[in-house]
Amino acid sequence: MSFPPPQLPPPLPPRATTRKRTFGRQKTPFQGRYRDLRRNPFVFTNAMISVNVGIYVWGLLAGFGDGSGNDQLLRVQEAMVISRQFIDDGEWYRLVSAGFVHFGIFHIAMNMLLLYQLGRLLEPSLGTLRFGLVYTASLLAGSTGALLLSPDAFTGGASGAVFGLMAAGVVGLRQRGVNPLQTGLGLTFIINLLITIAIPGVSIGGHFGGAIAGALCGAAMIPPPRTRQPGWWQVAVPIAIAVASVVIAVTPLS
Repeated sequence: MSFPPPQLPPPLPPRATTRKRTFGRQKTPFQGRYRDLRRNPFVFTNAMISVNVGIYVWGLLAGFGDGSGNDQLLRVQEAMVISRQFIDDGEWYRLVSAGFVHFGIFHIAMNMLLLYQLGRLLEPSLGTLRFGLVYTASLLAGSTGALLLSPDAFTGGASGAVFGLMAAGVVGLRQRGVNPLQTGLGLTFIINLLITIAIPGVSIGGHFGGAIAGALCGAAMIPPPRTRQPGWWQVAVPIAIAVASVVIAVTPLS
């Protein structure tokens, strides 16, 4: 079946005298998408959730091909967890890798749910750079806290970083004159602190280490309304916390 030809004549081309030449870069099909990515206020949050979930799924699927199953998952976890014996052997990378390994679906689900909620709350207001610095400093401080309080345990999880974000938000609310206990964030933080203390097997050092780092970062990045903090100070504080955490972690206890 064919359609009849159009009944209207094609439009005339514009006159040469009315055509204007344009200079500069021409818009490409990808520019609009690139601007949308730059406007995405949850870049770091989404990246961390993707990496954590990706590593967990990789550990689950890695052994399916050869039938090793849970044994392969355990090998992945053992290659990333933190413990004093690994740090003493020079495996300093575990200070970071421990924040990306989880033990079971409930463990990663709770951490990623909190990270998602906290990212939606804090990353747009802090900005991706400062939010990422708080997360990193809290992760490293959590690893250091776990080494100090439970050096022989195999510790892993994003809980230290998540606790740091919660503490930063709580301190920020207090700095702005809001009672954190009257908000969902404050109540969530208190409940998680109680769970940390009450349930055996939870890394107290990891959670409290991350919370202390996050609280210090929040005090530096979210000052009271009439107080101004220089931009370099808001960046220097989390970097100093991260460096101090690494130095403390790699220093032998004896």
